[in-house]
Amino acid sequence: MEFSSDSVSIDMETISLGGKEYLVKTRLGMVSIVVFGDQDKPALVTYPDLALNHISCFQGLFFSPEASSLLLHNFCIYHISPPGHELGAAPIVSDDFSPSVDDLADQIVEVLNFFGLGAVMCMGVTAGAYILTLFAMKYRQRVLGLILVSPLCRAPSWTEWLLNKVMSNFLYFYGMCGLAKELLLKRYFSKEVRGSVLVPESDIVQACRRLLDERQSINVCRFLDAMNERPDLSEGLRKLYCRSLIFVVENSPFHSEALHMTSKLDRRYSALVEVQACGSMVTEEQPHAMLIPIEYFLMGYGLYRPTLSISPRSPLSPSCISPELLSPESMGLKLKPIRTRISL
Repeated sequence: MEFSSDSVSIDMETISLGGKEYLVKTRLGMVSIVVFGDQDKPALVTYPDLALNHISCFQGLFFSPEASSLLLHNFCIYHISPPGHELGAAPIVSDDFSPSVDDLADQIVEVLNFFGLGAVMCMGVTAGAYILTLFAMKYRQRVLGLILVSPLCRAPSWTEWLLNKVMSNFLYFYGMCGLAKELLLKRYFSKEVRGSVLVPESDIVQACRRLLDERQSINVCRFLDAMNERPDLSEGLRKLYCRSLIFVVENSPFHSEALHMTSKLDRRYSALVEVQACGSMVTEEQPHAMLIPIEYFLMGYGLYRPTLSISPRSPLSPSCISPELLSPESMGLKLKPIRTRISL
C-alpha cells in the first residue's frame, strides 16, 4: 500500500508485538500508530484511555482467540496512541503547543489521510471514547460506527475537574508516583481486581501498574489537561447517525456519564450493553463480555466471524447465545439494549 499526504509523513517503522509501528508526523507533532492485519481490509481505529496505549488498554481483548478471529478476520487494526503515550516515548517539552480535544480529533483525520483510509470503524475507552465521538461528530463521513467503552460526553463535573487537577499536579511535580498510579488504577479497574489488604492485586492490575511506570508523566499531563477542558457534546449526539454500541459498566466511576450519553443518542442507531461486576476498562478486565455484542453489532454491516474457528465452549458458540440476541432488531435492523453479566 502506498501512503501519501501533504501534511504527514513516515518517520520510523518498527515492530511492536507482531504489529508494525508507524511514527507519523502531524501538525501536533509525532503520533504512534501500531497496525495489525491486512491493510486491504476495512479499518478499525482504536484510541485508549488516559495514560494508556494499545498494549495496556486493548491487549486483553485483541489477544483473546475469539476476539482476534472475529476482528482480525474482518478488519485491519490501527491502534492510535495519544501523543507521547507510545512505548519508549520521550518527554514532550513544555514549550511545545499543548493540544485541545479538538486538536486530538483533527489529528485522527491526518492519520487516516496518511494511510489513505476513508470511513473507518472506531473503538475507544473513556477518554479515548470521547475523542472518537468528537471525531465522529466533526467528520461524519469518515466514521462507519462507534464501539465505546465507559464513554464520556459531558464537560467534567466539579468533582472530576478537581480530581484531575490534583492528579495533574502530582504528575507534574512528582512524576508517575504511587498516588498518581493509584488514582489511575481506580479509574480503570473494579475494587475486586485491585485487591485489598487480604486479597492480592490481580495479574492485569499488576501488569498495568508496571506499564504506567513507563509513561512520561508530562505527556500524560497534556492529555489529562485537554480532557479537563473538554466541552459538552450532549446536544450534538442526537445528530450522530452512525451506529453506536455503548458498553456501560457497573463499577466504573463514569457509569452515570455513560448512561447520560446513551440517553442522548438516537435509539434507532445505538445499543446499550450493561456489564456488571467490572471497572471501566472492560477490554482488560472482562473482554469476553464484549464478544457477543460486538459480533451482532458487526452483523449489521454484513461482517461475520470465520466459520469453524470457535470451540463449542466459546462464548460465541450458538448454544451460548441468548435468544434475545437472535432477534431481527439485534442483527442491525434495530439494535436493542442487551444486558450481560459475568461472575468473577
